[in-house]
Amino acid sequence: MNHSTKPVALITGATRGIGRAIALEAAAKGYDIAFCYRSSQAHADSLRQELEAKGAAVVAQALDISNEADVEQFFGAIDEVYGRIDLLVNNAGQTKDGLLATMPLSDMRQVLNTNVIGPLLFSRAALKLMLPARSGNIVNISSISATKPNKGQTQYAASKGAVEAFTRALAVEVASKGIRVNCVAPGVIKTDMAGALLEQYEQAIKKRMLAKQLGTPEDIARMVMFIADPANHYISGEILHVNGGLVLG
Repeated sequence: MNHSTKPVALITGATRGIGRAIALEAAAKGYDIAFCYRSSQAHADSLRQELEAKGAAVVAQALDISNEADVEQFFGAIDEVYGRIDLLVNNAGQTKDGLLATMPLSDMRQVLNTNVIGPLLFSRAALKLMLPARSGNIVNISSISATKPNKGQTQYAASKGAVEAFTRALAVEVASKGIRVNCVAPGVIKTDMAGALLEQYEQAIKKRMLAKQLGTPEDIARMVMFIADPANHYISGEILHVNGGLVLG
């Protein structure tokens, strides 16, 4: 069995936006890549081609990140091909904004399953490979909404607040095993997910930002890879905010 001699990064929700940028940045830094996605085979194929062009081996799978059986099967494939995971990026996320007074329970469950249960399942599975190696990095993607939410974001803010608390708790749990756990909290980033919000509020948002410009997926990808760099081994249990100063606006 030819296991990878290169470091391996696993990114959830990688076919678009921030996840895609992280996968490409990791490949450029010399990582082999595993990624999962919800549904778009065309986006997955396009990403695979770009990653392979950068010299990365690729394992990819469509799955529901909150489905335990799907997650275990995916990690079985990763273990068989690579035999290791050095970096897990829990990026996949979902919004279903609306006022809490009229919010259906099904919407609550969908957001919490994707944004909280998914990262918990992926982190648990990754630790089975990281703990024996006594090394590894887990980077969770939160949001400025955890600390400065807009109206209609009760469930999304709650889910991202949970991600930040989970980050701190897991960092404490695995520190003695040489594993670091951190979190990146993006502000308003130019992605498809933020599209509708930006159409309506882009100018107003820019006025509130110290940077006076929106962030890009690459801004977040660079921060993730900065955290993952072994030279930055002294960073653990932190929530790193990348929002152009919006939180101060």
